[in-house]
Amino acid sequence: MEKRVMTVSKRRRGLTVASALLGGVLVLSACSSGDDDASGSSSDTSQAKADEAAAKKTSEADIKITPKDGSDNASINNSAAVTVSKGTLTDVSMTTADGTEVAGALSADKTSWKPSTQLERSTTYKLAAEAKDSDGRVAHENASFTTVSPTNSFIGNFTPEDGSTVGVGMPVSINFDKAITNKSAVQKGITVSSSSGQEVVGHWFNANRIDFRPDDYWTENSTVTLKLALDGVEGADGVYGVQQKTVTFKIGRNQITYVDAKTKQMKVTQDGKTVKTIPISAGSPENKTYEGIMVMSEKFKETRMNGATVGFTDDDGKGEYDIKDVPHAIRLTNSGTFVHGNYWGAKSIFGSVNTSHGCVGLSDTKGANDKGTAGYWFYNNSIVGDVVIVQNTGDKTVSPDNGLNGWNLSWADWKAGSAV
Repeated sequence: MEKRVMTVSKRRRGLTVASALLGGVLVLSACSSGDDDASGSSSDTSQAKADEAAAKKTSEADIKITPKDGSDNASINNSAAVTVSKGTLTDVSMTTADGTEVAGALSADKTSWKPSTQLERSTTYKLAAEAKDSDGRVAHENASFTTVSPTNSFIGNFTPEDGSTVGVGMPVSINFDKAITNKSAVQKGITVSSSSGQEVVGHWFNANRIDFRPDDYWTENSTVTLKLALDGVEGADGVYGVQQKTVTFKIGRNQITYVDAKTKQMKVTQDGKTVKTIPISAGSPENKTYEGIMVMSEKFKETRMNGATVGFTDDDGKGEYDIKDVPHAIRLTNSGTFVHGNYWGAKSIFGSVNTSHGCVGLSDTKGANDKGTAGYWFYNNSIVGDVVIVQNTGDKTVSPDNGLNGWNLSWADWKAGSAV
């Protein structure tokens, strides 16, 4: 009797193991011998149900979401990628924390999905994905992540603009909104190349600004490409780049203008040939114009010039001048040096006397619409990036970082400012 009890106990343990192997489905088969009634439906039905449960496998579709669930400081460019193997995606939903839908697109083979637009910084997103395998079995995956915050990221504001046409002196200038301490890593994430094959080198003026230029001016009619691969690059401790962008711009004709404060003449050359000579009035002996190579950075058909903004004030603190409609103004420095039209001065001063507060003045007419004036002609025949070389003023050479004027550094000194 004792032996029989032990046998039954062993059989019950065996059933327990079988039950576990069948995915947790309890097998209710009888402990009788093979002589029991074969037509007994209780045993057959129970076994069939167990077999059916064991055969039911989960979907083979394997969904992957990046970044992983719970991530913070996620990229605004490469996050929210959804892929599936051994199946196809049937539905992907992406929303912000407040429920706003984020548009996205499936690949043609329905094995990947990504957002259609760049994500916002410092935003939490939720993703829900569904896929089916070849047998139609459904799989689900969910994730939530937060993108990098403005505090923990940096952006470079660059010039010139994508698709623009600029003069041969236009550098690529990038100003970062955070101080960069890991200059080498950031510079390695920036590539500037020219269809002319010219060597292009970056120069750091400070922790927030790097410019790129070749040894000599850009080759006319060439194409320059700027590639920013800064997404995820650590520019400073805990501060990462977010930009992933390619920009191209065209170089126009080679226009170099020479301003001689001694002769009070301006000579405009294109491709090495003089196309126009214009009488000018440069800075007075008390307010000399900077010397050196300057690049046009902005153009205004009309603009206001107030002496107080650049340090020229009367005893009452007001500007020595305040002209609200200066015509045909072209910026040469950040500190306020322009080539501009002058309608308030006597016509006799141009070509004969230097009277300005440091700008280069050309004869012009109030309203900026007189096509017969020197100011009108020069403005309409100049583009941002053109070079103006100012000579014989008696003043110091303009600082290379005062505007886009890095050409005043020798090539050796320029390359010495590279971090790579």
